[in-house]
Amino acid sequence: MFMKKQLVLPFLFLSLFSCNKAEKGIVLMDAENYTSTIDGKPVELYTLESENGMVMQVTNFGAHVVSLWVADKDGKYDDVVLGHKTLDEYIDYQGERFVGCVVGRYANRIADGKFTLNGITYNVPKNNNGQSLHGGLKGLDQVVWNVDSVGKDMICLSYLSPDGEEGYPGNLSIKMTYSLTGDNAFRIDYSATTDKPTHVNLSNHSFFNLKGEGGGTINDHLLTIYADSITPVNESLIPTGNLMAVDGTPFDFRTATPIGQRVNEENEQLKNGNGYDHNWVLKKVHEGDIELAATVYEPQSGRLLEVFTDQPGLQFYGGNFFNGTGDGKYGAKFNYREALALETQKFPDSPNWPNFPSTLLNPGEEYSHTCIYKFSIK
Repeated sequence: MFMKKQLVLPFLFLSLFSCNKAEKGIVLMDAENYTSTIDGKPVELYTLESENGMVMQVTNFGAHVVSLWVADKDGKYDDVVLGHKTLDEYIDYQGERFVGCVVGRYANRIADGKFTLNGITYNVPKNNNGQSLHGGLKGLDQVVWNVDSVGKDMICLSYLSPDGEEGYPGNLSIKMTYSLTGDNAFRIDYSATTDKPTHVNLSNHSFFNLKGEGGGTINDHLLTIYADSITPVNESLIPTGNLMAVDGTPFDFRTATPIGQRVNEENEQLKNGNGYDHNWVLKKVHEGDIELAATVYEPQSGRLLEVFTDQPGLQFYGGNFFNGTGDGKYGAKFNYREALALETQKFPDSPNWPNFPSTLLNPGEEYSHTCIYKFSIK
């Protein structure tokens, strides 16, 4: 009898799980399409569910968020993040590489792929117009993360980036937890330690469309960013080292504004970024506290996304370089300005600008970072 229960109960649980998803219109990716071994490590697809019905699928290859199902004002569920149908598409990507992954060791750009630390100049890969972007040729998005534990609504991942990987000094031990909370939030908690002085700036690169993947342009999404200035960039998207006030510019999102309302205006910064691809300097009440950084509202679905973080910067990227290449999970292509990224972070190229918030991590210290994407109906 005991053996029968062991066999039947898991089957009943899986059947109920599948039925509940089908009733909501949720289509789960096939785990077999993500099962593999890379660099001698197992890769799997994991499905998480919150107590309120949010569903997320994650692979430990690059810690990619493959799908995130959220209800709209009518109770209809849609997958609001870009992703691929198979693991192979993340490995042999076409077009945009950074879809739903963790980025680092250094999120964003480092000028000319170099920085000086304690009198030593370090060279890191130049993988973006002569600059280093999101950790280099094989950043954290292209490695297999260890799965330390998995629960119904959370997964704990870790990775040891060895000394010298992609040119960065120090053995960097990283821990990261993805969790779905009871208040309809996708929460990310990062921590890291090192045995040599090094620079660390981690972030998540999920692309959102609150109408659902393949739902059309995000230019009609209403965006608010709680920031009075940005770090302006040159033609290579490297900061100039100054701050630029948003007042009177297309970068003023202090009140909710359609993303596409000013994106095609004549403006040097819009020209340099081919649209919005800039770091906003968040207006913090208390430095280091988790505070509201931005909101995105999509009127058709009624979905509201709120972004909370303890970081000083937020990179808003409006999908300017999507060009119709890259296959989505449901047959749609990744088209121009059909998704947006909101990356909580330190500032781009901080190692080369002493006036920017420091990204230096020393032995005996701990890097920590929290990002929360919270969903509700408005």
